[in-house]
Amino acid sequence: MTVAVSLYRCWWNLLVAVVFLSSAGSVVAGKPAAKPVRFSRDVRPILSDHCFKCHGPDASSRKADLRLDRRESAQRVLRPDETGVVELVYRITSEDDVERMPPPRAKLDLTSDEIAILKQWVRQGAPYEEHWSFRPIAEVTPPPVRQADWPRNAIDCFILARLEAEGLQPAPQASKEKLIRRLAFDLTGLPPTVEEIDAFLADSSPIAYERLVDRYLGRIEYGERMAADWLDVARYSDSYGYQVDRDRFVWPWRDWVIRAFNANLPYDQFITWQLAGDLLP
Repeated sequence: MTVAVSLYRCWWNLLVAVVFLSSAGSVVAGKPAAKPVRFSRDVRPILSDHCFKCHGPDASSRKADLRLDRRESAQRVLRPDETGVVELVYRITSEDDVERMPPPRAKLDLTSDEIAILKQWVRQGAPYEEHWSFRPIAEVTPPPVRQADWPRNAIDCFILARLEAEGLQPAPQASKEKLIRRLAFDLTGLPPTVEEIDAFLADSSPIAYERLVDRYLGRIEYGERMAADWLDVARYSDSYGYQVDRDRFVWPWRDWVIRAFNANLPYDQFITWQLAGDLLP
């Protein structure tokens, strides 16, 4: 499989890796992790779900002139007062319905784990982070692992380090029948054919799996599988489906999205055409 792979071509692998690896410092087994919490990974999602409606970027719905998405605005509720009380901690832990935040009427109550994360964040000095997409890419050194012969690439080192930290052992490699079934569904949304299974079982090459990946990436069904998620987000449909179920002649865009995935169109170009295609030469 080619090294120069677009972001959306391998989104399913990236998503699994990010969720698995980033959870190392988050909530594990229902308990707040002992490791330092991070604003982007652990804190911002809580604030976004529970607080930003009234204390976020929308000025029309903002209360008390407080923005918790901006450090400079949030400082007044994150610094201890003269008695050592931090307003944010006091508000999220108060038993007074008038004082507690989020207010009970909002039905956005924080869980005990979420409160623990926010309190730990405040103890750490309530550091903010810029959104990951605006931070420059930096070199990351793979962590050391005890089973040095298990990793096949640098990403494996991060996965194994987490497993070892949790006292877990890597699962044995799945059979070739299971591997091709998983891959076929992941990349095409369809089960493998009997002929594809037989061909994969008969391929004893050390790069048999890589060749299988390339074959599925080269099929039109791959573009259709990837486009399905994108079309769902865009609320695409071939007909109105409401009141008068008339046809909608927007299928050329659907076909363009499929072709874009099949052609491995670079992500920046893909987004540019999606947002401004009718304005481009």
